Amino acid sequence: MAPMGIRLSPLGIAVFCLLGIGVIYHLYAGVLSSRFASFRQKPNVDLRDLLALSMEAAVQGGREVKRIREDNTLEEKSKGKTKEGASEKLTLGDLNSHRKMFYLMKNTYPYIQVNSEEHVNAEGEATLWTRIIPDEILAKISGGKEVPADKITVWIDPLDATQEYTENLRKYVTTMVCVAVDGNPVIGVIHKPFTGYTAWGFVGEGSNVVPRASYNTNPPKVIVSRSHSGKVKSFVQAAFGNNTEIIPAGGAGYKVLALLDSNDKEQEMADMYIHVTYIKKWDICAGDAILRALGGQMTTLKGEQIDYSGSEGNTGGLLASIKTDHKGLVKKLPPWEENKQ
Repeated sequence: MAPMGIRLSPLGIAVFCLLGIGVIYHLYAGVLSSRFASFRQKPNVDLRDLLALSMEAAVQGGREVKRIREDNTLEEKSKGKTKEGASEKLTLGDLNSHRKMFYLMKNTYPYIQVNSEEHVNAEGEATLWTRIIPDEILAKISGGKEVPADKITVWIDPLDATQEYTENLRKYVTTMVCVAVDGNPVIGVIHKPFTGYTAWGFVGEGSNVVPRASYNTNPPKVIVSRSHSGKVKSFVQAAFGNNTEIIPAGGAGYKVLALLDSNDKEQEMADMYIHVTYIKKWDICAGDAILRALGGQMTTLKGEQIDYSGSEGNTGGLLASIKTDHKGLVKKLPPWEENKQ
């Protein structure tokens, strides 16, 4: 119908009707488009739930690691050489732990990016999370801390310290899960399969571990990788003096726990952790999150924060400390480029 007082020809009436149909179409198309966009958008995830799931994944993976080591069915292989020239081992413990951990995470939250140390194609596990949140988490962390799923990256290490695992040096072995939001480590879980000990931290919320009462930096005890302790010794002593005690150890998770208060009699204690070569993010993300939750820091040797999005490698080395002047420690380190491997 034409507006009042206006007479339209048959052609005008047809044009007017077509314009009306066009307006209705565009309005309807806009509604449909917004609804489809809403459908495609990944849902939010409660980080407290993700912490509980991460703990369960680390424990389930740890059970496989322990079982295979105790059954002595490692089926040890070599994946090649590390950047330090050491043989990079792969065992059935790595693979079975990966299956448990990776698929528990993906079956529960299929829309979350999960990066694992192991990339071997393997049959999926049908495991689903029970959604039971441990009492120790309920006591310290409230729910409702939701973030969009597309901001989350999960890093899992199904078996940290594989070389030591093959040598039956069990105290160094851990399984780890880390949750990063926009590249920042927020949740970290480090589990020791052979003792059942699990450390966790949630940045800004709480942790089940605490720092030690004091730390010494003059001279410090520095924990380093046993695979290249000789290479790092001169670097560390140039920074902190010849009386600096170097503690060679396996596993990045074990080294971070060495900075914290622990009831584990086999856990060595150190004042800082230094690594001077390339290292993968699934090795260090969980420890970084736990340290941040306790007010500590893990940075590159230049004092830069490590971004846990994008590529899997950290090429800047690392310095980890807690309850010390971290920036002051960075300033004492020799120039990184001269020592880069």
